[in-house]
Amino acid sequence: MSKVSAQDMNQFFKENFTGNRGAIPDITLAKPDHIIMEAAMDDSNLRPGGFVSGPTQMALADHIAYAVIFTRLGITPMALTSNLNIDFLRPLQDEIVHIEGKMVKLGRSLAVIAVNIRGKNSKKLSSRATVTYALPQPS
Repeated sequence: MSKVSAQDMNQFFKENFTGNRGAIPDITLAKPDHIIMEAAMDDSNLRPGGFVSGPTQMALADHIAYAVIFTRLGITPMALTSNLNIDFLRPLQDEIVHIEGKMVKLGRSLAVIAVNIRGKNSKKLSSRATVTYALPQPS
């Protein structure tokens, strides 16, 4: 069982990530080492032609990686992104983006998360990312 429920994570993000960055993705599944979330796209997320922008996809990968850490450590506000690599495999055109994140390795100081991104109505990946987070150390 995840240390934090999907509902508690969604509440944390709503309370702590305010601003003009569009809608906050909705976590629909939270299991240990595994998160699924969906994000509604609007004009602020799109490039001309209706394609979901690369920066939006990178932000989604970072967001879900942060949440995957919570499944093991509980809500950990001071976990910080230390690296994000993304491969854009095909254009993403959909009103809802489906994002899946899985823990690859959880160490004492770093966590590595694999992320797959696709349109909700597609079975083909649009992008995949590997995100590394630096974990807070006890003082």
